[in-house]
Amino acid sequence: MTDANRNDDNEIHFMIVDCSLGTMLVAQSQHGLCALMMGEDPDALVCELKQRFPLATPGDGDPQFERIVAQVVELVEAPGTELDLPLDICGTPFQRRVWSALREIPPGQTLSYGELAARIGAPKAFRAVAGACAANALAVAIPCHRVVRGDGGISGYRWGVERKRALLKREAR
Repeated sequence: MTDANRNDDNEIHFMIVDCSLGTMLVAQSQHGLCALMMGEDPDALVCELKQRFPLATPGDGDPQFERIVAQVVELVEAPGTELDLPLDICGTPFQRRVWSALREIPPGQTLSYGELAARIGAPKAFRAVAGACAANALAVAIPCHRVVRGDGGISGYRWGVERKRALLKREAR
């Protein structure tokens, strides 16, 4: 996977699909996937995407993009699957460090926010790590669901705690 930090001026195409965890919005720029968002309301997902990328347009009918979307859905349905697609990541240097470390956590394993902070060399920055996880717009591709509280409990997740619990349960199999 490659990273870019230039998705603000790209042409963005998106598609809304249903998966076992609800509705998913998949968006791609010319540099790679730039958003994977989950929810219940497709209109709310499109609204959130348009806040970041006002000129984003539907990519329905593009067979190549449909294949990419199918790969993303497979990642949700079978979390051990490797997503070998480029990511167009936009974030602060700190967020990018956190997101890079998240991508190194193997399926079926978790870290606490404190452990992740220590892993990136900022052991006291566990709250900032939590903030970076919450800012992640690439659900599952950047697996922030693999971060748990220090006591191992499941806490907040941008896409809903029940989705986080379901993803972790699938990966534990």
